[in-house]
Amino acid sequence: MEELSKENNAEDIIESKELVFTEQEFTSSRRKVFNKYTIAITVIAIAVLFTYLFLSAEQLTDLQIMLHKDHYLFYWMLLAGFCAEIVAGSMGMGYGVICTTILLIMNVPPPVISASIHSAESFTSAAGSLSHWQLGNINKKLVKALAIPAVIGAVIGAISLTYVGEHYAKMTKPVIAAYAMYLGFRILRNAYKIKNGNGIRKKTNIPVLGFFGGFIDSFGGGGWGPLVTGTFIKNGRTPRYVIGSSTTAKFILTVASAITFVFTVGIHHWNIVAGLLIGGIVTAPFSAMLTSRLPAGKMFIAVGIVVIIMSLITIYRALFL
Repeated sequence: MEELSKENNAEDIIESKELVFTEQEFTSSRRKVFNKYTIAITVIAIAVLFTYLFLSAEQLTDLQIMLHKDHYLFYWMLLAGFCAEIVAGSMGMGYGVICTTILLIMNVPPPVISASIHSAESFTSAAGSLSHWQLGNINKKLVKALAIPAVIGAVIGAISLTYVGEHYAKMTKPVIAAYAMYLGFRILRNAYKIKNGNGIRKKTNIPVLGFFGGFIDSFGGGGWGPLVTGTFIKNGRTPRYVIGSSTTAKFILTVASAITFVFTVGIHHWNIVAGLLIGGIVTAPFSAMLTSRLPAGKMFIAVGIVVIIMSLITIYRALFL
């Protein structure tokens, strides 16, 4: 029991950094990530160009109609995915919260929201995790301690949301919006902690934190970052390792959540998934490189305020309109 307690001690796990890059090694790794990413984008652009050239006029018209479906929802999701991944990849939180609040305002059903977000996030978090790994931002012990309980929580959360969303649809939307608003306040609190340098080290039961993080992330469409990443950062842990490790664990739970939603609610709104996916993948490698450069406190404040305002609008529309 004593050994298990020690293994689950956040301080022991997080402080055991397997490798700390020198500034020169870090710069070299970052340059390699950027070069690989540039090559990948070029190949994708060429593939898209050739696909466009070989489509017939009728196929191009059909494609345009599909992209304009649901009041240009694809383009809005493209922008949302781009902005959300910038925030999430650099701060370790915010992707699901931002996307959930936007989709709630658009009156998308909560189960479809979470299913769409996790389907797209499976790919964006994979890209972000790969970038963090290449930049040396990942602590393998922390990833392992978080990921296993997080997967269990994510599967239970996805199944619960599917049942609640189906039988209590009208009640679910304001509840999810209220939860998103709570996350907005939590993000603001993280900003306050950073600003005031409150880094009191506390012992944390990582498996329990991972389980509840996975559950609320699946059930609420987001929340892993504000709860899990925020808990570590506000206790004075190194943001670079916490964000990289948390992003990797998030990738694992996201895949589990997405698979569960496929079997419970199916695949809906491909334009939501495609928009979030493309916008997020384009941004993911850059956001990983921004982790140590952006003013975290100011970003927390801005994101928290936006989330709170959007959540209040959603609650008002759900209850009074």
